[in-house]
Formats: sequence, C-alpha cells, structure tokens
Amino acid sequence: MRILVTGAAGFIGYHTAARLLDRGHEVIGFDNLNSYYDVSLKEARLARLKEREGFRFLKADLGDRTVVEATFAEERPERVIHLAAQAGVRYSLDHPHSYVNSNLTGFLHMLEGCRHHGVEHLVYASSSSVYGANRKLPFDVSDPVDHPVSLYGATKKANELMAHSYAHLFALPVTGLRFFTVYGPWGRPDMSLFLFTRKILAGEPIEVFNYGHHSRDFTYVDDAVEGVLRTLDKVATPDPNWRPEAPDSATSSAPYRVYNIGNNSPVALLDYIAAIEKALGRTAKIELLPQQPGDVEATYAGVEALKEATGFQPSTPLEEGIERFVAWYRDYYRV
Repeated sequence: MRILVTGAAGFIGYHTAARLLDRGHEVIGFDNLNSYYDVSLKEARLARLKEREGFRFLKADLGDRTVVEATFAEERPERVIHLAAQAGVRYSLDHPHSYVNSNLTGFLHMLEGCRHHGVEHLVYASSSSVYGANRKLPFDVSDPVDHPVSLYGATKKANELMAHSYAHLFALPVTGLRFFTVYGPWGRPDMSLFLFTRKILAGEPIEVFNYGHHSRDFTYVDDAVEGVLRTLDKVATPDPNWRPEAPDSATSSAPYRVYNIGNNSPVALLDYIAAIEKALGRTAKIELLPQQPGDVEATYAGVEALKEATGFQPSTPLEEGIERFVAWYRDYYRV
C-alpha cells in the first residue's frame, strides 16, 4: 500500500516508517523538522529512511492547509498514520499556541484530506495524557477522560472528539492510540531516559520531580510500533453492541476505535533510575523536587481492548529496553 506517515522524522514516526518499508509498503514521509528539539537528530533519522527503496519525503507543515491538501491530491495515500504533533506536557505551559496550530489545526487538515480523498483508515497518535486527573488504575479506554491537567492532554482529547465526528458524519474509519511513555533507541532528547542518561554520563545531577514518587508505564518503541501496525491492519468498524443510552467512549456506532498502547506494567521512578544506573555502570546524583504543573503521579495502561482486537500487547522488559537505548546512545554520541 501507499501510506502517508506524518512526523516521519520524529521518534515513533521514524521507527514506524522503517517497519512499513520492511513490509514492502510505499511510504510518504511528512515532517516540518521543527526546532522543538535537536534538528540534527531528526535529520539523522531521516537520512536512514532516505536510503530505503520506497520512501519519499516532504518537508512541510501540517498547519499549512494548501500544502496538506496538495499532498493528499498528488500522493493519494491509501492509509494514513498521523504521528506528527507538538509534544510535551511542560512545554505546553509556555507555548500554548504551537499546540493549537499543530495538534488542532493540523489534525483538522489531516481529517479533511482523508475525508476528501478516500483514505481507507486513519490511525493517529493520542496520548496517555488524556487521562489527566483520573486516578482509577489501570487506565481503561472506556473510562471518561474529561479532566485534562495540561493543554497538551486537552488537544489530544480534542483529536479523539474531532476524529469521532468525522467517523460519524463521513464514515471515515479512525483509530486513536493512547501512547504511554514510549522510549528506546533514536528517542526524544526531551524525554527522561535521554535526559537522565546524558546527565549521569556527564556527572551532572538529575532532577527528579514529585520527590521520586511517580510511576510510569514505560513502553518500548518496538512494541509501540507493533501496536501501530496491528491497529492499522484492523480497519475500524462500527461496534454493533454500542448503545447510545450507555455509551462506551472507546467505541461507537461509527467506524471509530481508541486503544491504549502501554506495557501494562508501571514502574516506580526510582526503580527506573536504578535500571539506567545499572545499564550505564554509573551512579546518579539525584536532586529531589516538588511535582510540576501538568504532571500526574501514576500511569498504567489497561490493554485488554488492544489484545482482544489484535492479539498483541506490549511486553518488552524495562531493563532490556534501557540496555538497548544505552547501547544506541553510546554509539551515536561516541561516549
């Protein structure tokens, strides 16, 4: 198939595009290579993809309606994997407008492109951040998610609502994926594993918020990508058991689905740091700090819906995933 992957120079986008090429698909990569984090890392990912047969790249911005419309008209993708977004919870506190441009306006342009050009299935990145103030663990896709605690989480919830409206109005099959703290080789420099590894190797203290009382459901990138591909293959359909008098927010009478993509195994933050120390053979200098605005204390993915629909659930052990990341980091940065 011909598949459009937005955010192809990003972390999950790069790995997803590579796996699609492994499967023999034609991939059109779309990314604006913005400077939210080190552009040279994005360019390095992209360079590896450009070496592959079947890959083409378009440098463009989702917020540019004319460019997005032209991309759909000229490329005619059969399916779309929409991973491009302005990421980061803390960044949204000071840069809210970039989230509206990328995550709301950009997503609208993707929905319109899919609607008008006969796309068979749109799979898009949501986030565990939609669970916000929820405290019932594990987080289940059928739980209400009406109390976001960051603008980033609010935009991702808005994406799910926008997607449902297009599924309902235009019978566009849409599947949203709530990713839980994805990590691994070629990861994002703003994420904790990258930050902690760099600082521990440099002998600098690492900042640990909420005095180390956080826990996270860390998901290895290969598992996340497998979740993307499994759900891409399973085109969303109406749920015959959906009832408007008792609505399930994860399904619909429209061709709409939402799944958690998480390891179903939360890890305490201090245990996570210990695993990084072990992989590096170094001891971290830890600076304990209060909880930051927009953070949540714990995440825990319920993955029964994903398992039932696709037969797959993430399972890579944290220690194994961290070792792979550290090996990549040392090789890439020559440290």
